[in-house]
Amino acid sequence: MKKTPLYDKHLEQNGKIIDFGGWELPVEYSGILAEHEAVRTKAGLFDVSHMGEILVTGKDSEAYIQNIVTNDISTMENNQIFYSLMCYPDGGVVDDLLIYKYNNEKYFLVVNASNTEKDYEWILKHQKGDVKIENVSQNYAEIALQGPAAQNILQKLTSKDLNDIKFFYFEDGLDINEINAIVSRNGYTGEDGFEIYVSPENGPKLWDMVLNAGKSYGLVPAGLGARDTLRFEVCLPLYGQEISESITPLEAGLGFFVKMKKDSFIGKEALLSQKENGIKRKLAGFEMIDRGIARSHYDVFSDEKNIGFVTTGSYSPTLKKNIGLALINAEYAVEGNEIEISIRNKNLKAKIIKKPFYNKNYKK
Repeated sequence: MKKTPLYDKHLEQNGKIIDFGGWELPVEYSGILAEHEAVRTKAGLFDVSHMGEILVTGKDSEAYIQNIVTNDISTMENNQIFYSLMCYPDGGVVDDLLIYKYNNEKYFLVVNASNTEKDYEWILKHQKGDVKIENVSQNYAEIALQGPAAQNILQKLTSKDLNDIKFFYFEDGLDINEINAIVSRNGYTGEDGFEIYVSPENGPKLWDMVLNAGKSYGLVPAGLGARDTLRFEVCLPLYGQEISESITPLEAGLGFFVKMKKDSFIGKEALLSQKENGIKRKLAGFEMIDRGIARSHYDVFSDEKNIGFVTTGSYSPTLKKNIGLALINAEYAVEGNEIEISIRNKNLKAKIIKKPFYNKNYKK
């Protein structure tokens, strides 16, 4: 089992540790509902040091990355971040990732923890031209400070005016109380916030410093449980659930990040064909009518016909309802449509509702 540089801090805070893709990480501290509520109304601090980081440098970096991702990075500014997907030739998803652009010859890719090795091998396999590819995951501890009070808290620790860091932009070499950091304005909760990368040895010090600065604002440490309910309410995808090697970006409703006008990228032909022939399955939001919580991989029915499966289901702490996302046959993905979810061998009623379930509060 792998531990992040902040493992001892989680024990100090009475974090409940679970196995998350081979990592020992806290699922909760004070409780998922309390942590979720804190992020929506005040602020929460997450350890995301398990995420993978891959550095791509060299004069052909831009052309090389263009070929392996679905988004069009030719429109990126320096210090901007793009969300994208990497696809297999058949349109299935290798992973979703964040692309940090320093300049045309230097990019920093942030990938999902459980996919880091697989992604690194995939990226190396398609190496072309003058590029150097390094898995630099060991060089970073990463924390995410999320919530409406995030900027006020972080501002106490730096002389840099954080208003200068726009949404989905970053700054490297930022001084946070004499700790050198990469700070980006993004996150996975639907709230304003920052992701902060520092050296592993500075991780614990930064964690304490931020928690201390946030005391008067109601900042709490938050675990994987709240991270999942928060991202789910704003319908941000989780690899292995909403997207996977057998679920394409178009089926998952992520077509905005697939730029068909690009000359070429791995998976383009398959995705173009899927688009032209009509997408047969769609990711739909639903709300339970009958009492019950739908969970991942539960079957979905309509008139006793199996029409798909749940990708994520949960009680929504913000909406106080049992809701979910399901990948179903496209003709059933109509708002107001009634469906049934098989929960413990009983088909319980649900209805299709609009996504996202909660509106994002990003600072634009």
